[in-house]
Order: sequence, then structure tokens, then C-alpha cells
Amino acid sequence: MKSRYRIDNTNRMRRCMPLVAASVAALMLAGCGGGDGGTASLSTASASDTDTTTLKPAATSTTSSVWLTIAKDSAAFTVSGTRTVRYGAGSTWVEKSVSGSGQCTSTFFGKDPAAGVAKVCQLLQGTGTLLWRGVSLAGAEFGEGSLPGTYGSNYIYPSADSVTYYKNKGMNLVRLPFRWERLQPTLNQVFDANELSRLTGFVNAVTATGQTVLLDPHNYARYYGNVIGSSAVPNSAYADFWRRLATQFKGNPRVIFGLMNEPNSMPTEQWLSGANAALAAIRSANASNVVFVPGNAWTGAHSWNQNWYGTPNGTVMKGINDPGHNLVFEVHQYLDGDSSGQSASCVSATIGAQRLQDFTTWLRSNGYRGFLGEFGAASNDTCNQAVSNMLTFVKNNADVWTGWAWWAGGPWWGGYMYSIEPSNGVDKPQMSVLAPYLK
Repeated sequence: MKSRYRIDNTNRMRRCMPLVAASVAALMLAGCGGGDGGTASLSTASASDTDTTTLKPAATSTTSSVWLTIAKDSAAFTVSGTRTVRYGAGSTWVEKSVSGSGQCTSTFFGKDPAAGVAKVCQLLQGTGTLLWRGVSLAGAEFGEGSLPGTYGSNYIYPSADSVTYYKNKGMNLVRLPFRWERLQPTLNQVFDANELSRLTGFVNAVTATGQTVLLDPHNYARYYGNVIGSSAVPNSAYADFWRRLATQFKGNPRVIFGLMNEPNSMPTEQWLSGANAALAAIRSANASNVVFVPGNAWTGAHSWNQNWYGTPNGTVMKGINDPGHNLVFEVHQYLDGDSSGQSASCVSATIGAQRLQDFTTWLRSNGYRGFLGEFGAASNDTCNQAVSNMLTFVKNNADVWTGWAWWAGGPWWGGYMYSIEPSNGVDKPQMSVLAPYLK
């Protein structure tokens, strides 16, 4: 059976239980190993101009609000009922209550909040309905042991057929894991042209179909093994990476910026500093996209308020500072005994809701929104019930939850027990469990 990650015969464990400091430091980070085949990748296509997601009206704007772009500069827009719309870019906005039609202009809003900068109009999203339901399409992050590696041999981007399959199932989000080192081979320097072309081509093709892409630098808060916030990878270098990436995709309203996959084995305060540096850089590029922010300790929902890894995420991450006021906290949660996502078994039929409850309470108490960025399970009676229980819980708590993404689909998985990539056109059993939540 394939391991959860295809890596040089080594598994990276997603620790759940309290560990002594020496054990935490000794945990081996894993990447994804190369495969033995590939498929045609998506080609470049133009991005969609607007996001047409419709939710219940929201009454007020807060620092944890979610805003989605509905029009670009000078374009007309229409809202249903009376809604809060903001006009601007990056961290500078003016808000207005709008009924019916409007114009994305300084004349309509009565002020130019960012003179000389291309602006957008964004709609404040309500609560009660999930915004995003999707899947991580793995492949571009594979081959950590062969960085930068050879495209098509060590790593691969998902195919157009794969994206279409999940869209037809009712999913509207693709989480795209990729490697920072491939996109930016040298810190503080320009992106690799070939890798940027592959990444941009995939993003543009997917978003042109109306789906959202969640960009996921799958690096565990490391760059060539050195942790963000260290002398080897200072926060300024991490900020530079995000400033460049935000500049590349800020014109595409269907792109979400996931700051990092699963920071771990570092002080939570150190991760907060890096995350805030990245947020400041993104907004300094006048990017208005939604940003997903993970916590420390593999961003586990179950351990959000635990202290075995240092100061709890629930304490430290309240210090997050998004100048654009458009962030969501991303957590991951697996259903096996140690929450590692390495086992075919699940603890119980109700373990999903149980492990999400504490984080959900934290979101509600602190006025934040959350996204379940990774979860998955093998197909058996207990796990099927546990997945259904988890997704029902997320749906029933949509006042704070914004959606979910299954781990994983994409090429090269072989017999991996959590993969929902169809085999010769045949659905994997887990799709029947997900189907009721895609309607």
C-alpha cells in the first residue's frame, strides 16, 4: 500500500499526542516522491473577471470578514437585496451599502481610496452557507528528495481531465500543492520562468471554468529544510516570495492564497511573525485576495488549544494582522488514532465532529472564520460514518466554517488509500460519501 506521501520510503507523521521537545525536534519532514507516469497538464487560459458566489447577507464588516471580488475597476455590478460592498485594493478600502446595481468607481463610492492603483469591488460574504467544497490535487509538490527535480519524472501538475471530473461532481475549489524551491530557486530572486508558466497555466485554466484555486506552498514552513524566521530563511525572504506571488495572481479573483502547508516544530510565535510578514507583503502588492492562514503543529484542529508544541495556536494566532481584513484560518484534521492521516482505521463514527469542536468554539468566540484544508480516510464502515459526521458538523456550523478540501486526488497515487482520483473512469468509494455534501 502506498504511504500517504510518496517520499523516498519515509513517512512524515502528523503528530497528535503530546511529545517531549526532543521528539518534536526529531520529527522528519516529508515531501512527495516522484511517480512512474504522468498525464497531460492543463494549458493556459484566461481568468474569470468576477466571482458570482451568492450567500446570505452579512450585516457588518469585521477584521475576520470574507470578501469576494464582484467587479473590477470601472465595471458595473448588481447585488441581490441590500449588501455591503467595498471599493479599493490591498489594505485601503471604502465601504458602502448597496441595493441593486452599482458602479466600481470613485464617483459611485464617493471617494478614491487608492489613487493610481487598479481597484476592485468586493462583496461582504454572509454566513450559513459554505463557500468552498473541493479537493487537493497533488503532484506538483512531489519529489522533495529531488529538488528542484525534473518535470514529468519527479513531479507533475494535475491534468485537465482530473479538474473536469471534480467540477462535474460538484466541487468548486482545487487546492494546488507546489514547492517553493521550484518556483523560487534562490531566495529574494525572480521566479523560475518555466515553473511559473506551469503554475500560471494551471491556475488560469481552472479559474476560467469558474472554480477557485487555493495556492498551497507545500513546504511545512521550510525552504530547503531551513525554517522560516531563521537566519537562513528570514521573514523578509518569505515576505518577498509572497509579494511576488501576490503580484502574479492579484488580478484573478478566483485565487486564494494559502500562506503555507502545515508549519511545525517551531515556536508558534515564530510562525506568527512569518505569517504577519507575508500578509503585509501581500497587501503591499495591492492584492485583495482571500488569504488562508494555518497554525503551528501541522495546523491540527484537535490541537489548536493544546500546548505540547509550545504556546497554543489558540493563544498566539489571535495576534494575526491582515491589513486587508480578508483572512480565514485553515486547519487540517484526520480521523485515525494520532490524527496523522497514516492509517486505514478511524477512531469512531463521531471522531470528526469531536476533533473539530474545540476549534469551532474558538472561531466563534473570537470572531474568525475557518476552512478544513485537509481531511481524508480510507473506505470502511467506521471511516465512512466519520467522514459524514465531520462534513455534517462543518455544514451545521457554517456561521464560522467556510468549506473543506479532501486529501487527495491527482495523478501518481497508485493504490493510496485516501485517494479519490478515479481509476479507469470508475469512482473511488469515498465519492459516494462526499456526494451528498456536494449538492
